[in-house]
Amino acid sequence: MVQEVVITYETLFELLKIEREKPDLQKLEPAFFSDIINYIKDKKKILEARDSAFAQEEMRKTERQLENIYKILKELYERREKKIISLALDKSRTKSNLMDTSSLLKEERVVFDALTNLFDTYRDAILYSVLNEKMPFMPPMEDKKPKGDFRTALELKKPTKLVRFITHVPKFVGPELEEYGPFEGEDIANLPAEVAEVLISRGKAEEMKEE
Repeated sequence: MVQEVVITYETLFELLKIEREKPDLQKLEPAFFSDIINYIKDKKKILEARDSAFAQEEMRKTERQLENIYKILKELYERREKKIISLALDKSRTKSNLMDTSSLLKEERVVFDALTNLFDTYRDAILYSVLNEKMPFMPPMEDKKPKGDFRTALELKKPTKLVRFITHVPKFVGPELEEYGPFEGEDIANLPAEVAEVLISRGKAEEMKEE
């Protein structure tokens, strides 16, 4: 059973260090992703309270930590992703039910099962067809496009607002994990309406109306 770990900057870095050093997929808390989300939210609250009693040095430290947290999470995910692909390939090749998959998070289990099925399907369609003196049969990939009326990228484009920043705003991540900033007072930017409205409501920016 994995020991419960409280997410901090230091423990997150340690998790990545262990994942780097060990060839096998390492165990994480079942609530790892939700814990990470809450941890990031707490860090961003510190940055949003720029005008509070938090010292400027603490603000800068938090900004740097948040930037590094995103990098750590990306590398941790990609290292685990590579190991999951290897596990799925081994499972497909050996058909073994003795393979240890206990380190998979429930979200990763979905990826593992999908990859295993994919490898099985195409091994049957290509290798076993040739071994039986038949031409490979390539099953069509399932069309994942949404049903219904097709809409162009232009039609799907989200509305934006032109804003002027009133005060310094550190780099931040939007609702779809896109990065913005940092911005200084008097900077002008065209931002998604959802992001712009949050900045305006918090007194960080003002909308520039088109004449």
